[in-house]
Amino acid sequence: MAKIVPFKAVRPARDKVGLVTSRSYDEYSPAELASQLDYNPFSFLHVLNPAYVNQLKISSATRFKAVRTRYKEFKEEQVLQKEAQPVFYLYEIHSKNRVYTGIIAGTAIDDYKNNVIKKHEDTLPYRVEYFKDYLHQTGFNTEPVLVTYPENPEIETWIATRKHKRPLYLFSSLNRDKHTLWRIKDEEEIQWLIEKFGAMESLYIADGHHRSASAEMLYEDDKASGNENLNYFMSFLISETDLKIYEYNRIIHDLNGLSKSQFLKALSTDFNIENKGQQLWKPESKFQFGMYLDGDFYALYLKNTTFNSVAEALDAQILYDRVLQPLLGITDLRNDSRIEYIPGSKPVTVIKQMVDEGEYEVGFTLFPASIEEIKHLADNNLIMPPKSTYIEPKFRSGLVVYEI
Repeated sequence: MAKIVPFKAVRPARDKVGLVTSRSYDEYSPAELASQLDYNPFSFLHVLNPAYVNQLKISSATRFKAVRTRYKEFKEEQVLQKEAQPVFYLYEIHSKNRVYTGIIAGTAIDDYKNNVIKKHEDTLPYRVEYFKDYLHQTGFNTEPVLVTYPENPEIETWIATRKHKRPLYLFSSLNRDKHTLWRIKDEEEIQWLIEKFGAMESLYIADGHHRSASAEMLYEDDKASGNENLNYFMSFLISETDLKIYEYNRIIHDLNGLSKSQFLKALSTDFNIENKGQQLWKPESKFQFGMYLDGDFYALYLKNTTFNSVAEALDAQILYDRVLQPLLGITDLRNDSRIEYIPGSKPVTVIKQMVDEGEYEVGFTLFPASIEEIKHLADNNLIMPPKSTYIEPKFRSGLVVYEI
């Protein structure tokens, strides 16, 4: 059964929350990052990038210590404040097209180890080790693992009712999203939520496989310390019906020595091909693939849709097995420099532009995987190909901090 716990979070002062929180560090262009750091002294980016004013190359250990120092300064200056008691949070992100609502809580390392919290992606050892060192040196984490749970009418009713109460925070971000955070500190509510999640057999990681694996590694390294906080990692728990699952599309630098006509002929072995011209076409169902090549869009319809397993029938796996590996010579989806990935949340015109500019030869669009496919793989200890899903919502750094 799944275990969740409240925790003494660190969060921004109420009057500064809109200034403190930021998108994930990696999402900023250099110009955006410079602007935030130059003109907003309260941005959490100052914690994440403490060497901004002195852009010298420094070791990871030195950088992590600087992050920890800057984080302590934010607390000393009361930009960040710690809760007096363990709490849960209810958090809503109202974007242009969707509303996402979930519960911020601590989830158990034991549940992760015992496969109560299930995974569908593999992890890279060097990234897990790197983030583990980050957690160890800085002593905090502000990026929760996105964890999904089966649809639960009782919890959904509670969420709908709880939203009517006065929030702790209500602010808008520069990308025009509206953010609302409610603090759950009533003991009866806390125990009720613990019981409801305790009745669930499984939770599923939607996003954050490296973060959860790093938390487990840190636990194994430091558990002798007796630090109770190591037993949990921060998660944003959201109903599976409330997720938005996008595909990751692929763009390739070259055709592996094939001419356009040779490539199209090779594709015709496994696909019926329809030239869509300038129509911005994307797949409308499983087993369909979009392609942009030499100024035209194409629809690729898989001829044989009979498979022995869900894993083989994943569109990302089919594209690899029928196109990327045999025709384009791409064997390592993680490390081959000839392939790049574009989240499906971006318009197909991004792929068109990148190919038209000449650096890339061909782009492929896929149909998004379903939550049923993700859960089936996780339930059977199987994994998806790298960069198969891009899942929203995305959490803002600096909004809620879990101290280790």
